[in-house]
Amino acid sequence: MKKLGFGLMRLPLLDSNDAASIDVEQVKKMVDAFLERGFTYFDTAWMYCGFNSENAAREALVERHPRDSFTLASKLHSEFFNSLEDRDKIFNEQRRKTGVEYFDYYLLHGIEAGSYPKYEQFDCFSWLREKKEQGLVKHIGFSFHDTPQLLDQILTKHPEVEFVQLQINYLDWESEWVQSRACYETATRHGKPVIVMEPVKGGTLAQLPPDAAKLLKDYAPEASLPSWAIRFAASLDNVMVVLSGMSNMEQLLDNTAFMSDFHPMTEEERKLTEQAAAMIRANIAVPCTGCAYCTEGCPQHIAIPQYFSLYNEDMRETLGKGWTPNATQYELLTKNFGRAADCEQCGQCEGVCPQHLPIIRYLQAVSQHFDK
Repeated sequence: MKKLGFGLMRLPLLDSNDAASIDVEQVKKMVDAFLERGFTYFDTAWMYCGFNSENAAREALVERHPRDSFTLASKLHSEFFNSLEDRDKIFNEQRRKTGVEYFDYYLLHGIEAGSYPKYEQFDCFSWLREKKEQGLVKHIGFSFHDTPQLLDQILTKHPEVEFVQLQINYLDWESEWVQSRACYETATRHGKPVIVMEPVKGGTLAQLPPDAAKLLKDYAPEASLPSWAIRFAASLDNVMVVLSGMSNMEQLLDNTAFMSDFHPMTEEERKLTEQAAAMIRANIAVPCTGCAYCTEGCPQHIAIPQYFSLYNEDMRETLGKGWTPNATQYELLTKNFGRAADCEQCGQCEGVCPQHLPIIRYLQAVSQHFDK
């Protein structure tokens, strides 16, 4: 299996303010091009794209291509079940939504210290094993956002798990918060292949500060900035698949071009990514990946990832500059979403953030910057 996977979380939309308004016709063209280039791995989940990603997978992929021509992964998230029966209700609904009889890969979704006890309380690891024994799942695993110590604990207790999905990119590789390298080494020590998520960190590594972009472009003028990020993750020996959330055909054609005949990074290239990471850290204000887990339960319907993206961009603008398009875009978004100043500080967003960001504090900074 080629090392590039199609992440179905950031699909093209008909309405940028409606996460469920997937442009299915465009997705069909992207799926066809992905398969034609010899790539087979697709990844979706229950709540992706406003709970509509699995439906799009059925329309664009499952109903149009032979079942043995692709592999499909989906997930069970702790926020959406509260009983043993709920697990099966969701799983069966996922099979209906996607149109498959079985999933090639199935994961417990986003395990971290807060959610792990619930997965144990409802015996989800045994439940996963039963699905595999029944032929409804081919391979079982989990995605993970926490410390290498917790990962070691889980893998020690559950050796039946076949793989782990981790956030790995060259910006987070040595991060004290994400600890990509330490988590990768833990999974490797347990003999578990790794599937990589967020290799481009929600687009952060596709739009670099000028000095970091120049560093990489001077070395390889023809290589896109995202290619550096995806190749970094794919070059790790124990990585099985690198997922890329592709939002348009241009991104898909670029990714499949450099991954079709994949060449692992040289030591010189790895050192350049280390230098680029240092430059990015000096410029980025909020290390948000744009996953949007935080928005579903926000009582004020605040467009948290969009505001953070605008804030990051504005903080990179030339000092002393007056008007910027980011401020105008912020005002336009507030016509459909709550303002940053509307935050009630309920904390639900921080409870589900995979990056463990102090979202409330960051929203206060955004409000101070844009609302005033």
